[in-house]
Amino acid sequence: MAVVITVPICLLLAVAGLAVYGRAEALGDARTTRAEVGLSLRVQALVHQLQRERGLTNGLLGGEESFRTPLAATRKRVDTALRAVRPEPAVEEVVQRNLRRLAAIRAAADRGTAGTDTADRTATLTFYTAAVDALNAVDPVAETATRADRQLRDGLAALQELAAAKESVALERGLLNGVFAEGAFHGREYLAFTEVRATRVAALARFRQVATASQRAALKNAFGTQDAERATAYENQAEDAADGSTLRAAADAWWDAMTVLVDDLYAVQQSVGDDVRDRADRLSRDAELGLAAYLVAGTLMAALVAGLAAFASRSLTRPLGALAEAAHDVARHRLPATVARIQQLPQDHGEFLPDQAPDHAETQLLGGAAEIAEVAASLHQVEHTALHLAAQQAGLRRNTTESLANLGRRNQNLVRRQLNLITRLERQELDPDALAELFELDHLATRMRRNAESLLVLAGQNPPRPTAAAAGGLEVVQSAVAEVEQYRRVLIATVEPVRVRGHAVADVAHLLAELIENGLTFSPPTEPVEVHGWYDTDDDTYSFAVVDHGIGMSEADKERAGARLSDSGEEAFLAAPTRFLGLLVVGRLAHRLGEGAQVHLFDTAGGGLSALLVLPGRLLAPAQDHLSATPPPARPAVSSLLNGFRAGVARAEARSTQGVSS
Repeated sequence: MAVVITVPICLLLAVAGLAVYGRAEALGDARTTRAEVGLSLRVQALVHQLQRERGLTNGLLGGEESFRTPLAATRKRVDTALRAVRPEPAVEEVVQRNLRRLAAIRAAADRGTAGTDTADRTATLTFYTAAVDALNAVDPVAETATRADRQLRDGLAALQELAAAKESVALERGLLNGVFAEGAFHGREYLAFTEVRATRVAALARFRQVATASQRAALKNAFGTQDAERATAYENQAEDAADGSTLRAAADAWWDAMTVLVDDLYAVQQSVGDDVRDRADRLSRDAELGLAAYLVAGTLMAALVAGLAAFASRSLTRPLGALAEAAHDVARHRLPATVARIQQLPQDHGEFLPDQAPDHAETQLLGGAAEIAEVAASLHQVEHTALHLAAQQAGLRRNTTESLANLGRRNQNLVRRQLNLITRLERQELDPDALAELFELDHLATRMRRNAESLLVLAGQNPPRPTAAAAGGLEVVQSAVAEVEQYRRVLIATVEPVRVRGHAVADVAHLLAELIENGLTFSPPTEPVEVHGWYDTDDDTYSFAVVDHGIGMSEADKERAGARLSDSGEEAFLAAPTRFLGLLVVGRLAHRLGEGAQVHLFDTAGGGLSALLVLPGRLLAPAQDHLSATPPPARPAVSSLLNGFRAGVARAEARSTQGVSS
C-alpha cells in the first residue's frame, strides 16, 4: 500500500520539480529582459544627445556661429550620458571603437580643421552617424526572454524601428543644418538627404505595423505639430534645390523646428520604452507568482505524505477564503461605491436604501457548512446596516450644508445693508473722530461679509459679488487688505500695473484676503506681511505673492496644504479640520477662476511662508493706458523674490518628473 501511494507522489514531485525549474528559468529571463530594457533606454538617451551634438556641429561647420553656445551645453550632456552607460561591457566596447576620436572631432570643429585636413562637414557628419548607428545596433535584449510573449516582442521591435526613424530625422536635421548654414547642397549631400528621408519613411511604416494604437496616436501627434509642419516646409524647399541652387533658409529656424520634432519623437520613444519596461516588469511579476504557485503546489504535494489532514483542512479553508474575498470586496469596492453614489444624490432625491435581504444564492455559492453561510448572511446584514447609516449621514450633511448656505446668504444680505447704511453715515458725518469710528465699523462689516462669502464658497454657491467692471491690480490688493483684521501690518510692495477682468475681481480679492489673513495669523505681530505683484511675459501670466516671516510649515504640512489648495470641491468641508477651512476656500476659489489659475506655497528666505497666486492671461483685461508700454522693471527685492519662486517651481516640476519616470 505504501508503494502504491509513494510512486504517484514521487511522480507528482518530479513533475512539480520540472515545472518549478521551468518557471525559475522564465523568471530569470524576465528579470534579465527588464534590466536590459533599462540599459537600452539609457543608450537611447546617449544617442539622443549625440544626435543633437551632430546637428549643432554640422551647422557650426556650415558657418552658423550662433550654435557655439548650445553646442557647448550639449557636449556636457553627451559626456554625462556616456558616463551612465560606460559600466556596461557591451556598450563600453562600442564606445571605445566608435567614439575614441570624439575629443579630436570636437577640437577640429572648434578651430575649423580636422587634423591636417580642412574641416569637412561630410566627414564630421559621417563620424557622428557611424557612432549613432553602432549604438543603435547594440541590442542587449536576449531573444530567449521574448520568445514566449508576442506583446513584448512587438514592443521591442517598435522601439527599434522608432530609434531608426528618429535617427533618420536627427540625421536629416544635422545634414540640412549645415546645408542651410552654407546656403546650398554640395557633392553628395542631396543624395544623402533623399536616402535619409526614404529610410525614415520605411522605418515609420514598420513601426506602425507593430505599434499599439496609443503609440501610433502619439507618433501622429508628434508629426502634427506646427513645428513639424514648419520643418516639412523647409524639407520641401530643400527638395527643390537638387540642382545646387541657392537656399535662402534660416539655419537656426530649421534647427529649432526640427529639434522640437526630434524631442517629440524622443518623448514617444521614451513612452514606448516605458511600455516595454512595464510589460517586462509584468512578466517578471507573473513569473514570480507562477514560481511561487508551483513551489506552493510542490509543498502541498509533499505534504500529502502527512495524510488526509491536509485535504480536510482544504475543505474548510476554501469557503473561508471565498468568504474573506467577499468581505474584502464589500469593504473595498461595493460599500465605498454605494456610499459615494448616496452622497452624490441630489437634494430632492429620495433616500437610497438597499431594502433587499441578503442574496441567498450568493451565500450558497460560498459552500461549506451552515455556519459559514450564516456568517455570509451576517456580512450582508452588516453591509445593509452600513448603507442605512451612510444614507442618513449623507442626508444630514446635505441638510447641514444647505442650512449653512442659507445662513450665509442671510448674513450676506444683512451685512450688505449694513455696509450701505455705514456708507451713508460716512457721507453725512463731518467729525473726524466719528468718521474714524465709522471706518472701523465699516472694516468690521467688510470682514463679516468675507466670512459670509467664505461660507457660501464652501457650500458650493455662486460667486457672491459678481461685477462686470475690470479693476487694477493695486485696487484688487487694496480690496483684499481692507478685508483682513490687522490691515495696518500689510505692506503693499511693488505691484506692477495690470487689470483683472470684472468677473474675476471679487474672487481674486477674496482669495488674496484669505492668504494675507493666514500670513498675519502665523507671523509675529511686529513683522509685516508683504504683497507683491508682477507680470511674467514669458508665459503671459500675472502673479501675486504674499510673503510672511512667521513660523513657516513643515514639508508634510505643505504637502497636505497643497492638496487642499488643489481641492475643487471633492473634500467635504464639514469633515475637514476647522483650521484648514481657509485653505479649502482658497482652493475652491482658484478652481472657480478656471484653468491656469494656481496657488503654490514656498518657504520664505530667512523663515516664514510665501504664497504665490498665478493668474492666466485670459483673466487679465487690456490696460487702458498701458497698451503699448512694456511692464516696468521689477525692483531688486521683487526680482529676487521672482527668481526664488521660479526656482521653487522648477524644483517641484523636477521632483514630479522624477516621480513619473521612476
